[in-house]
Amino acid sequence: MKRPLIYAVLGLLSLVLIAGGGAAAWLFTLFPSTDTTIEVSGLEAPVEVLRDDAGVPHIFAKSSRDAYFTLGFVHAQDRMWQMELMRRLGAGRLSEIVGPRTLSYDKWMRTLGLYRLAEQQYQDLSKPVQTALNLYAAGVNARIKHSKRLPWGAAGMEYVFSGFSPEPWRPADSLVWGKIMAGILGRNWGDEILRARLARKLTPTQVGQLWPVYSEDAPITIAKAAALTRSMDLDGILASAPLPAGLPQGASNAWVLGNKNTTTRGAILANDPHLSFSAPILWYLASIKAPDLDVRGATVPGVPFVILGHNANVAWGMTSTQSDTQDLYVEQVDESGKKYMTPDGLKPFETREEIIKVWGAKSVKLTVRETRHGPVISDIHQEVAKAVGDKAVMAMSATFLESGDRTAEAFYNLNRAGNWETFKTALEDFQAPQSNFFFADKKGDIGFIAPGLVPMRKRGWGLVPGPGWDGETDWTGYVPYNQLPSVLNPPLGRIVNTNNKITPDDFPHFLSFDWAPAFRAGRIIEQLDTGAQSVHAAGRLQLDHVSGMAKLLLPLMLDIEPDDDLGRKAITMLGKWNARMSRNRAEPLIFSTWLLELNEALYADELGELYPEYLTLRPRFVVSVLTEHKDWCNNVNTDEPEDCQNRLLYSLKRALDKLKASYGPNMGDWRWGDVHRAQFTNRTLSHLPLLSRFVDLEVSTDGGNYTVNRGASHINDAKQPFAHIHGAGFRAVYDLEDLRRSRFIIATGQSGNPLSPHYKDMLEVWRDGRYRRLSQTASDLKGADADILVLTPVASSR
Repeated sequence: MKRPLIYAVLGLLSLVLIAGGGAAAWLFTLFPSTDTTIEVSGLEAPVEVLRDDAGVPHIFAKSSRDAYFTLGFVHAQDRMWQMELMRRLGAGRLSEIVGPRTLSYDKWMRTLGLYRLAEQQYQDLSKPVQTALNLYAAGVNARIKHSKRLPWGAAGMEYVFSGFSPEPWRPADSLVWGKIMAGILGRNWGDEILRARLARKLTPTQVGQLWPVYSEDAPITIAKAAALTRSMDLDGILASAPLPAGLPQGASNAWVLGNKNTTTRGAILANDPHLSFSAPILWYLASIKAPDLDVRGATVPGVPFVILGHNANVAWGMTSTQSDTQDLYVEQVDESGKKYMTPDGLKPFETREEIIKVWGAKSVKLTVRETRHGPVISDIHQEVAKAVGDKAVMAMSATFLESGDRTAEAFYNLNRAGNWETFKTALEDFQAPQSNFFFADKKGDIGFIAPGLVPMRKRGWGLVPGPGWDGETDWTGYVPYNQLPSVLNPPLGRIVNTNNKITPDDFPHFLSFDWAPAFRAGRIIEQLDTGAQSVHAAGRLQLDHVSGMAKLLLPLMLDIEPDDDLGRKAITMLGKWNARMSRNRAEPLIFSTWLLELNEALYADELGELYPEYLTLRPRFVVSVLTEHKDWCNNVNTDEPEDCQNRLLYSLKRALDKLKASYGPNMGDWRWGDVHRAQFTNRTLSHLPLLSRFVDLEVSTDGGNYTVNRGASHINDAKQPFAHIHGAGFRAVYDLEDLRRSRFIIATGQSGNPLSPHYKDMLEVWRDGRYRRLSQTASDLKGADADILVLTPVASSR
């Protein structure tokens, strides 16, 4: 293969790229052809793709068949490498091109069997959806074929550096994205293991206090889990998953207003999903116009449907429900190691062999075992399997691992929904993860529904790993679709969700204890209560960065009297602060650093080596300690007792000392934006010599973990606890009175090529809360000098 040579000269190539010259000129030939005519096999009629000044494709086709084909073609033009990484991640094949450092990802994905499920999923879909997937794949493959006729590497710069060519695209490559997202958004199993690990160090009551929202019988459940998992290597099992602890959870904002609450004559829907950042960002804007398909909004390269957007009649948005759709089970194994205990006696494991190819190393053989609950995750690493022992293993149940998944069917029909009834009918096929869907139509109707499989458990809930052999915590089915939370045209004329609780206390089914705090929702409602809202006001509200969390905590934290000038000045500043997490202010930096130090002061002594695993800002726990469970304020590692006043003073001094050492003694020079910078890392090129500074993107931003403009951080990252790594990579506001006035933005740009002007041209536009419209006509775009790509059938296929 070419890769050894490529890596040997990579440093030199990087320098040539930076310096310019012939190599740089060659790399510019990697840009896709966007202003020409290309003959391709698979189209029924010519299609025009008009790219606006931001590189957004507006597809004008004579049929939805040709539109799906063309979307695949333009996705592959702009984001083929992103698509490559996605399908290889889902299939557990990253190590084939990267080497041993991605083995943990591949072992995890092979154990879960996501790609096998995606291949099965395709067979369960209707003929029209299969056709859409096939046409999209044909469009991707037409681009791959066309790129081979161009200068070497026209499929993408990363293919040059890695030394291989893309394989043909398959429908399962598109479907596996949904499985990946379901696994990311529903990963509450990690907290199950963390609670069991903590139960080895703390009393069950203490563990329950660490999660203040849990019910009164949680300590008993946790005590049982401690005994059940005592012999298991829980640290190793958790390490088997490739994602580190403490990452921000997937989240989102959405609100929809009926026309009585708007300044227009129609409904308004605002939505911004929150996911981890990368360069390029996950999302890709597109507009599709065909006689039988008129839809625009946020697509995902690799997927043929608009995920978030509007068609000619309705608009929709999403937030994560954060329901409990994953459980862990400890399975008893017989002496042979080939069978495990069930309520009906011993049953053999289902097994399969997976061979993982590894670039630059020997292939790795992985034996995957499955129980009636799901795959055995304690088998992933041999060291963990040995530590767990021969008598017990741990298996995972998850709704996204269930067969019969027709989620692609849901999005196909959602793109065509014309009213509330067809919208609801479409979402009946949505499987995982359970999500909150918002609806608005041109008639003025607004609605909400939370589709997806929600387990009904025989007893209890998935707080901690449960016994797999007695059936007492088994899933007995799923909540019927007609019993899931749903509302149409509520009396208040508005619906708001920011991952907060969606059900009343008397709701008959258990959904979750992991609801996000309602700080963002509270702030949105506070602003909506000021009067009728416009589309412009909705956009401003998406940029709001007042922290309800700071407003709640500051009165409890400021009730101290520091004995030094710096401390007194900080208390005075925070007392006057309006809780806006503004990038150009010092107060957000002082408050956030103090709160981080306070978290350490309250529970690092009790948690010991598990402190980093539990660490985030934990506002609900901090409130509970300062108002109720004050024993946590005492440092168990010292002889003298401490109270909460002592811990507040101690943590404030530590925070100010650190800030003074980093930014100087003058508080007026401190800025939140110095540490709170949105970071978009190119997940391939940033690892290459000298390239990271050119391919990774950064910009100072407002906001924090609990503001509407969510600037979430990996708090237990010791080097960059406040770096903005997670948030609204896509924002949209839909105007149902005139959908042409709807507005959209993504965080980086349309292109995945760092040399393209569209790699980062939306970055500051996104940061500053500006938007783009996607409803231009073909004549408008041509009048604005848009690039015009014409895809036309080859002569033999006309």
